[in-house]
Amino acid sequence: MPSFTSLVGAATATFSSALVVAPQVLIGPARLVDTADTRTLVRARGARDIVTGLALMAAPAGRARRLATAARVLCDWTDAVVFPSALAGRGTRGLVAGSAWAWGALALGALALDERAGR
Repeated sequence: MPSFTSLVGAATATFSSALVVAPQVLIGPARLVDTADTRTLVRARGARDIVTGLALMAAPAGRARRLATAARVLCDWTDAVVFPSALAGRGTRGLVAGSAWAWGALALGALALDERAGR
């Protein structure tokens, strides 16, 4: 069975690939203005998250997995703090922040379960 961390990494990389291919996946629910600049920023965020998701998938148990998880969690939790300020008046601040906090917590929880199980 694959590690929980690698499963979270696969989910992250898959969702993030959707952002790169179709940025409207985030633009619509976040109620962002759909411009070329917004699509570029969403794609850049997706590319960053693909890399961290792949790192979670590839990292062996131990220090490498902990570092990959720390990078993933810091990306998510930074998003949770920074992005809502750009969403004032759209009614989506809680959705965006909650989603980012949850993805970070999911990665951290997966690491905790893997380490507890000795994987």
